[in-house]
Amino acid sequence: MMNVDKDKCIGCGLCVKDCFVRDIELIDGKAKINNVTCFKCGHCIAICPKGAVSTDEYSMEDVEEYNKEKFEIDADNLLNFIKFRRTIRQFKNKDVETEKISKIIEAGRFTQTGSNSQNVSYIVVREGIDELKEMALESLNGLGENILSNLNPQTMPFKRYAQMWMNMYENYKLNPTGKEQLFFNAPAIVLVVSDSPVNAALASSNMELMTNALGLGTFFSGFFVRAAQGNKKIMDYLELAEGKEIVTCMVIGYPDVKYSRTTPRKNADISWK
Repeated sequence: MMNVDKDKCIGCGLCVKDCFVRDIELIDGKAKINNVTCFKCGHCIAICPKGAVSTDEYSMEDVEEYNKEKFEIDADNLLNFIKFRRTIRQFKNKDVETEKISKIIEAGRFTQTGSNSQNVSYIVVREGIDELKEMALESLNGLGENILSNLNPQTMPFKRYAQMWMNMYENYKLNPTGKEQLFFNAPAIVLVVSDSPVNAALASSNMELMTNALGLGTFFSGFFVRAAQGNKKIMDYLELAEGKEIVTCMVIGYPDVKYSRTTPRKNADISWK
């Protein structure tokens, strides 16, 4: 429930004006939150100049006062930071600290979600990464065999992936501790899970920025996401709740490669109306 400290409230009406669902009103010069249509977006907490609004459903320790020096980022530097990001597939044999993984997840936790549903969760795999890798490669091998045995105009575009998946599995069976092309021997993966692909994808994007800011590297393993789809063995291992799906698989580690510049991209397709 959202609450107003009437001793602190000065009746400025800023929270009333900013409430999208019109759940706040001024009564006798004080803000009153009805908690009827409220979906706990927190705008009232953020906008109040006196800190009069709070909630008893989330931790108010998350709330930080605005500080220009700590909160603002130069736009050109941010754009260059985004341009410089690279998909990393070469990792050092070095564990990723729990504190850094937690900070990456914090970047996801504070990403916006539709209707403030906050319906994104995270599965961190470190100690069980080899077991999960084997299950995923087995799944991909089976998918590859099925595609190659049922080639038709619809499956033909996936032929090269089918062959790649089967080769990955064969190489893994020959040398389980050697270099592999699923997780590329990275020490950790973070699975971003939700019943909303949009919310999970938004969270993943911010998480990638935080990963890079922490001096780590990542790539999104679409192969693993494909391997996990409909695979009961993998789903049971991950204890995935019913109705939830793995939207992204972030493979994370310390980069064993150094880039010197950004790369070009095709021009943006923009329609100005």
